[in-house]
Amino acid sequence: MPVLKLTAEFIAGELSCPAGKARIEFCDSEVPGMYVEVRATSPGQGTYYLRYKDATQKTCHTKIGRTADTALPDARRKAKQLKAEIVLGADPRGQVKAQRAVITWDNFFENHYLPFVKPRKRSWVRDEQLHRLRIKPKFGGRRLNLISRHDIQLFHTSLLDDRLSPASADHHLRLIKRCFNLAVDWDMVDKNPAERIPLFRVDNQLENYLDETQLGNLLEVLRTDSAQGVCQIALFLLSTGARLNEALQATWNQIDRRNRVWRIPATNSKSKRMRSVPLNDSAIEVLDAVGTEGKFEHVFINHRRRNSDGSMGAPYTAVHKVWEKLREKAGLPHLRIHDLRHQYASLLVNAGRSLYEVQQVLGHSDPSVTTRYAHLSSKSLQDAANSASLVIQAARKAPATEAAETEAVIPGVEAGGAEVPAEAG
Repeated sequence: MPVLKLTAEFIAGELSCPAGKARIEFCDSEVPGMYVEVRATSPGQGTYYLRYKDATQKTCHTKIGRTADTALPDARRKAKQLKAEIVLGADPRGQVKAQRAVITWDNFFENHYLPFVKPRKRSWVRDEQLHRLRIKPKFGGRRLNLISRHDIQLFHTSLLDDRLSPASADHHLRLIKRCFNLAVDWDMVDKNPAERIPLFRVDNQLENYLDETQLGNLLEVLRTDSAQGVCQIALFLLSTGARLNEALQATWNQIDRRNRVWRIPATNSKSKRMRSVPLNDSAIEVLDAVGTEGKFEHVFINHRRRNSDGSMGAPYTAVHKVWEKLREKAGLPHLRIHDLRHQYASLLVNAGRSLYEVQQVLGHSDPSVTTRYAHLSSKSLQDAANSASLVIQAARKAPATEAAETEAVIPGVEAGGAEVPAEAG
């Protein structure tokens, strides 16, 4: 590490690395701390640096410029300016150090995001799946502050090329936005690069409603098929509008036969709030038929499954394979088990029940979710339209009727308004 007064001539013709060495530093005696680094792989050129100590007295190096681009006087001037700023407390490498201190997406998601959401979000498993399958391969090793809005926008769009639906692509973007929001809240990054990226917001709601004949075919299968356990679950869903997991986790201590109410605890409810589901006659018939009351904790029991203690009769955990056979048998291969909840809602709406009532029965926390059923209430809307028609028709007939009544109740006055002489008594 030779120390000498650097000159323009030396920079122009003496920058070479001794044989057997990979690099060498030529230190400037005029500006202490400044030096030129020359590497064996780049003879004839080098890079100006300033060596200094930071606030912790750690030796640091900051780049000033390459000899091919920066003249020696300019390099000295820049070095003196940096030294003055360091005396006042600045750290030229502070920003670089801060960037390097920012953790990677993988580190953040696995060691910060997941521990935070696991006790707070039931669908965290889905988040982990989205991360593992597509987000991790794209951003996993990159630091959070080096992921740009453009990067995320391109990733969001590329998911369509992978034949994902727009809704699935939006799920990935929502997760990225949520992660960056938390990173901002926790002072890990300064801003959320995904915040202004628009979602596709394609309406892909699929609802299969049954006409009277189709409903009759389904009920016939549910009444007669040998897989009565799953048939009873399907009938219960159709009679209550409950979600499948709510029914599978239903226990007898949640059933209030006296008040005909099924109280779903917050732990089993999607809204994370306890809700009460009214039990109609068909739901009560299902409860009477299952034959598990007083014998098992859960309402719906698969008598072919073993419990952890080896005893027969464990709660159902999945019914989809049997359901596929049932719907095929009923001639309804398109009917999903969640469509039974939509069918229940359609029965309520078409019976003239208000959307508010449907919202309460189904347990929707947001009224806008219930409005998806508004198009079903054709009879109620027609009745509402007819009520306006009745007012219009009544107003149209009113003038003639009022005139006739006026002539009848005012004796001694002609239609033109002249008085008629009274007859002699």
